[in-house]
Amino acid sequence: MSRNIKALLLCVLVLGLSGCATQMSKKKDYTDLRTEAPRSILVVPAINRSVEVNAPDYFLSTISRPLAERGYYVFPVHLVKRMMEDDGLNDADMVHAGDPQRMGKMFGSDAVMYITIERWDAQYVVFSTTVTVEMNYVLKSTSSGQTLWSNTQKLVYQPQNNNSGGGIAGLIAQAVVAAVAKAAPNYVPLAQQANALAVTTKGQGLPAGPYIDLYQKDQADF
Repeated sequence: MSRNIKALLLCVLVLGLSGCATQMSKKKDYTDLRTEAPRSILVVPAINRSVEVNAPDYFLSTISRPLAERGYYVFPVHLVKRMMEDDGLNDADMVHAGDPQRMGKMFGSDAVMYITIERWDAQYVVFSTTVTVEMNYVLKSTSSGQTLWSNTQKLVYQPQNNNSGGGIAGLIAQAVVAAVAKAAPNYVPLAQQANALAVTTKGQGLPAGPYIDLYQKDQADF
């Protein structure tokens, strides 16, 4: 292949990657979110579309901290869940399909966070286990009912990739690690990382809330 053709292909590749990067980093429209400026967020029970029946309960323990660290007051998630169950609202699908204004009247929140767990699983193939979490996030106003922000985050972890060594011993080690990960995968750290990325990524996450110093100072990024 001639030098000129190689240079042309390299330019095309660079331009293609630049185009992808621009598309992926396109900033969200935060007009409605900044106009309503919610101070408090009510996180309702998550819809679970994964195969893991306990995923929503595990997930609830991971979502409050990143939202609070972004400067929002977050209603205690487990207390909210219990109160909603006592009020007959124990079906997550029904809650998500309901009116966010009703939630606002019940709890006095400015916004409601609806989360759907799409993936929460571990797939095991011989020497490889892949642990995956994927969530959709939607924030709605309790005054207007409108969607203020939405995002999707997916993270994949393969613990055996962190191991080294070759030969039969290496294969056995990989098989053991993969089997352990399949038997008792630790989804919580992965969910914590996904939540943090979902709410803090510039141009995609949530602008700083009123309870941190960055409030109304991060318009260049959000």
